[in-house]
Amino acid sequence: MTCAPVRRAVQLISGSIGQLPVHVYKRDDAGNKERDTDHPAYALLHDQANDWTPASKFREELTADALLHPHGGFAEIIRVDDGKPFELIRLNPEVSPVIVKYIDSEPFYSVGDREIPRQNMLHIPSPSMSGLGLVHDARETIALAIALERHAARLMGNSARPSGVLSLKGKPGPDDLTKAAAAWNATHGGNKSGGTAVIPIEAVWQSLTFTSVDAQFMEMRKFAIEEIARVFGTPPHMLFEMQRAIRANAEQMGSEWITYSLLSWIKKWEGEIRLKLITPEERRTWFAEFLTDDFARADLASRMESYSKAIAARIINPNEARAMENRPPYVGGDKFENPNTTAVPLP
Repeated sequence: MTCAPVRRAVQLISGSIGQLPVHVYKRDDAGNKERDTDHPAYALLHDQANDWTPASKFREELTADALLHPHGGFAEIIRVDDGKPFELIRLNPEVSPVIVKYIDSEPFYSVGDREIPRQNMLHIPSPSMSGLGLVHDARETIALAIALERHAARLMGNSARPSGVLSLKGKPGPDDLTKAAAAWNATHGGNKSGGTAVIPIEAVWQSLTFTSVDAQFMEMRKFAIEEIARVFGTPPHMLFEMQRAIRANAEQMGSEWITYSLLSWIKKWEGEIRLKLITPEERRTWFAEFLTDDFARADLASRMESYSKAIAARIINPNEARAMENRPPYVGGDKFENPNTTAVPLP
């Protein structure tokens, strides 16, 4: 996380998963769904995972663990009343590392000397092809970015490249060199640049400028950011690499961000919730779903036009459109009718 592009990518993905609302739905025989706030998993996912962790923070931290650690993010499910989920306790990999063993492809979990049954472990795996973690897979790419950043720090802070050369005329002796260096550093060393240097011997200052190699170094830093964006599946402009950024509307960018970056994480969460927090008997009726509408939210004019078309096509009614805009309903707004063809009675 000392690598700025990595830190931004991790914060971007985990923060997005944290801020997306999650609801538990119940589907009736006709296929219609409605939120079930009474299901025990609803409060854990929507309100708070336990007495000290909000649900949004819990999801954000577990996703960050999955991005940074070899086996992913883990949380123990505390159950009461014959298996009802009561709390979700994040297991910090730095404090309580989880050991995962696979026997016949089935995972077995342990923390220290304590074994945790599979059904009591919420596990968000790392998107790694090697099984050693995403950061391990991208270690060379991240190391290059860190090396370039450190070199840039030395270049600017500790003069890894001298800004110029001070040439002494004649045949200066060791004492002359020492006195000249001391006089120069007294007025130009460290943060004292800009002063008037008095040299005890005739000297000539020659400034050194950046070369094409230096310019290529800056290009390599930008390339390192793009490589990290590829590893984490984030658009480069969302890591603030704006060189190739193009203008696009907020709805399109939000939709692409969801489709190509967040959707895989959303499916991991929804699948794990289904397996661990919803019983086999409930799975035909209950399910959890992330709401992504806010990320694909268009500008006001486009939203109003979309609502108008949806209401005219009787897909939604006016009160449902008002609810999407966090506005209160009005009397008569629950009717599904086309306002363009329905006669409105005069007052």
